[in-house]
Amino acid sequence: MLTVQIVLFDGFDLLDAVAPYEVFCAASMHTDNAVRVEMVTAEGPRPVTSGMNGLTIEANNTLDPERGGIILVPGAAGNVEGDGPDSIPALLGKAMNTELTTMIKTALDHKDILVATVCGGSLLLAMGGLLEGRSAVTHRLGMDLLGATGAISVPARVVDDGNLVTGGGVTSGLDVALYLVERELGPRIAHEIEQLFEYERRGTVWRAKGIAPTTHKSLTDNEPNIVMNQTVVTSGILLNENTQTTVFDGNWDTTIATPVGKLEVKLYIKTISDVIQGTATQGNETIPFMNPVLCDNKLTWSLSITKPMRLNLKFEVAVDGDKMNGIAKAGLLPASKLTGKRIN
Repeated sequence: MLTVQIVLFDGFDLLDAVAPYEVFCAASMHTDNAVRVEMVTAEGPRPVTSGMNGLTIEANNTLDPERGGIILVPGAAGNVEGDGPDSIPALLGKAMNTELTTMIKTALDHKDILVATVCGGSLLLAMGGLLEGRSAVTHRLGMDLLGATGAISVPARVVDDGNLVTGGGVTSGLDVALYLVERELGPRIAHEIEQLFEYERRGTVWRAKGIAPTTHKSLTDNEPNIVMNQTVVTSGILLNENTQTTVFDGNWDTTIATPVGKLEVKLYIKTISDVIQGTATQGNETIPFMNPVLCDNKLTWSLSITKPMRLNLKFEVAVDGDKMNGIAKAGLLPASKLTGKRIN
């Protein structure tokens, strides 16, 4: 028997979960109950409030990350813009900070378990550091953010990366589920469900197989040199003529107000031979700046963080005396405000 566990969390998107649920129930009907599908949560049986008008669905069981079969994770429904508690990033971040992330990590380590996501479900996993180096897709508005987590974002309707299958926008839940039915139970059952639903699966399922398109190339040998050359760009206006330092040099205590909470980061910035360098310390982890650039009285750099989620952030800051102000941004997420003060 094929077991399908559809994971619910507070703020989940109804269509992301219900559309696959109907597909798998139809598969069970057409296979003499060879498919078992259930709604689960990381916490156990409970009513779960969706992000759509507060509609509640009852989850009947606890997610079992070691049970063979399929685990499907939907996305969230909430405000697309802003960083309030009802915004999609905040809802995904809240779910990420439960036992769900650890459970899905356990599932991905089992070869007989297939993890699937719909829409922002892949972002939930990626923000927890589970999709680094994996090919995946999400809603088009979240593709930049997906790439910022270290995942390989592929602009396809459905992406098959072995034991990970991800779907794009909200309605891709139908396509993901129909593909999984074909993959696990065969094309005749999938076709029968398409006939029942009067719906044909959309798009080509992307897989890393066959001949790679010639237009899809990796970075050339020259491109990294361009990035490296950017690190020496400085603005002479901000240089101290005697010591060749900038107004950014020193130790800074900074706070980044993200949608999932405040992030405390210590920055150390120095100038050596007119080249700005820096590190960021969060807890016991210190990370060097990537591609720091000083231009028009503003310092920009990139940084890979792991807490409260795994993201590649782009920073832009300015300094007024011993105060620092700026933003940190990942993909199309709303920019998070950064404030700080020099401590020496």
